[in-house]
Amino acid sequence: MKKHILTLKQENLHGSFSRNYPPILTVESGDSIEMKTLDIEWGYSPSEAEVYEKFPSNQSEQKAGHPMIGPIAVKDAKPGMVLEIKINDIVPGWYGRNWSGGLPNWQNIALGIAEEEKIQLDWKLDSNQMTGSTIIGVKTFSVALQPFMGVMGVAPKEDGVHPTPPPRYCGGNIDCKELVKGSSLFLPISVEGALFSIGDGHALQGDGEISGTAIECPMDLVDITLIARDDMELLAPLAKTPSGWITFGFHEDLNEAAKDALNEMITFMQNNYDISRTEATALSSTVVDLRITQVVNGVKGVHAVLPYGALR
Repeated sequence: MKKHILTLKQENLHGSFSRNYPPILTVESGDSIEMKTLDIEWGYSPSEAEVYEKFPSNQSEQKAGHPMIGPIAVKDAKPGMVLEIKINDIVPGWYGRNWSGGLPNWQNIALGIAEEEKIQLDWKLDSNQMTGSTIIGVKTFSVALQPFMGVMGVAPKEDGVHPTPPPRYCGGNIDCKELVKGSSLFLPISVEGALFSIGDGHALQGDGEISGTAIECPMDLVDITLIARDDMELLAPLAKTPSGWITFGFHEDLNEAAKDALNEMITFMQNNYDISRTEATALSSTVVDLRITQVVNGVKGVHAVLPYGALR
């Protein structure tokens, strides 16, 4: 299988989803792609000593959303099939940022900080040690990094231009911290070629993405393999991570998102263990975790996790 390398340039970048965008690259199923990705502010700096450069989108969006590489077409990928995205490696850049306060979103209002001045935490990242640090006042706070890509999606079947923030049945801004190196994300394909896009690097995020941002960072390396699967049928994203299987639900109502994630997990368990729906529900109550993926993208996310070895 072939390895492709995509560079940071305007021709490779866009900030919205559309089935009508021409692919920047067409690959065979099973090919791998290496790339760098921008930070959330459409910028990149290769090192602390080098210049920070901003990049534009190759589309004329009224307001570009998350900076994404793509779309990438996969030969022989057709509607009804599934695209597997194998995450071979993710290496964060040397810096990251996150913000809090100053905006009238629901979480800031709930926490009483909507009228407070917006603050920015500047993070210094060490991809060798996989650690990050930031200074608040005179105190330094350090964290262990767990990098992942916030946005991975194929083009929706609906016409028009679609903003990046809300996650959808075809993926997008899922913001699931479980999708680390060694994971596979499976997305239902709705258009010819799948038209896959990726971006929004996160060095670390808690479930919920409480302030609205993770440690937003560029990625010095994202290495993925794209596989068109005709042996699977999906209506929503599915993931296989180093720790277990994950199903997802997305909805403005958190209860509805939880219902969808659980419905997908129950169906997954039925199919994999050859049991009834009520039997799968009983078993899920003993071993499946429901987690809040994020609550800040308009459409909220819930994921259900079935750890490996939980059922023997």
